[in-house]
Amino acid sequence: MGSDDLFKKRHAKRRKKEHDFKETKPDSFLIVTEGTRTEPNYFSGLKRRMEEKYGSTVDIQEMPEIDIRGEGMATERLIEAADIYVSQGKVMYQNVWLVFDKDDFLDFDEAIEEGHKRGYRVAWSNQSFEYWLFLHFSYSDSDLHRHEWIKKLGELFNAYGLSKNGYSKNMEDLYDKLDSICGVETAIGNAKRRMAGFVEGRDKPSEYSPGTMVHILVEQLHSYLKEICNGS
Repeated sequence: MGSDDLFKKRHAKRRKKEHDFKETKPDSFLIVTEGTRTEPNYFSGLKRRMEEKYGSTVDIQEMPEIDIRGEGMATERLIEAADIYVSQGKVMYQNVWLVFDKDDFLDFDEAIEEGHKRGYRVAWSNQSFEYWLFLHFSYSDSDLHRHEWIKKLGELFNAYGLSKNGYSKNMEDLYDKLDSICGVETAIGNAKRRMAGFVEGRDKPSEYSPGTMVHILVEQLHSYLKEICNGS
């Protein structure tokens, strides 16, 4: 047996032993993002909204445990980082999500497939997370470069009065701004419409542009709020 195989076996045994002593929490999420600003800010905003709701009015046990990690690394390294967080986490996560974009990465399809093989869910976007953000305002199936989506977001943030300086990737209140115009529910509906023709295993995410699977994760988290946006 080679040294690499022996190392892998020992690593697997160590991970299993660590898991045996961890608490299994049904409603727990680990979200590992490629980006270090936009994606973590968006999901942190959603998490804060949930904490505000459950912290004062409902038994905290109904609030899912959510850990968000913004890594700023290429897709293949992102999966390795997720493995580490899973093995070192204080609970056994029921839901592990990887959030990353196609951008110019050549290993996009392979990374998605590898993530699935390891039991992770993948909230991918092609070309970028900004396409998912655009869907908070309007539907589009135009195959645009990420820079064009950023430009459109700048115009929309100004038009809706969400920011004096347009859209910025480091907005800490990104989720709140978009939710204030009922954008989250709009985005989920628009994404479902766009991805209705996508067939997992048949269609390549790298060739499905624009496309996004972020809505699946967001809808799952948003359902805990049990709220219907009325635009007020």
